[in-house]
Amino acid sequence: MLVGIWGEAGARVELANPAVNGYTTDDLIAEELPLVASFRPDLVTLLIGANDIVQGARADRYRSQLARIHERIRSDGPRARVIALPQPDWSLSPAAAGFGDPVVIARTIERFNELAREEAELAGAGWIDLFPLMREQALRRMFAPDGLHPSVEAYAEWARDLSRASVSSP
Repeated sequence: MLVGIWGEAGARVELANPAVNGYTTDDLIAEELPLVASFRPDLVTLLIGANDIVQGARADRYRSQLARIHERIRSDGPRARVIALPQPDWSLSPAAAGFGDPVVIARTIERFNELAREEAELAGAGWIDLFPLMREQALRRMFAPDGLHPSVEAYAEWARDLSRASVSSP
């Protein structure tokens, strides 16, 4: 969606998106990071963590995984501008109760997002805090038919906000 917005503004952008639904930081490191060097990216966006929470990852391990991810992106995509994003507030989704106490999930999401911001800053990456928008979307019940992921309309709002934020076209 963001590429579409940039294209409408006249930018020529090629999208390479290795993201896979359900991946954890382990999966990202093993399966997606090896592709960075071959992409030779100008911009990398990073949003990871929900599945680490689902699988019971501890905060300290999540932090160390993020540090590894940022280090590898810098190594394999040295010219890339890196923008990290928070994970959405899926604690308010209809499916959240299947993963535990929604109040505990919400606190964990907030903690993991704080760690993601800190690691982005330590790595010299940008941080665009879409979490207030994401939480407001969750309160408006903007979920996909699976009852867990954001809806197409929610993603469109993210793209609009990202296009207006410091993520200008590459």
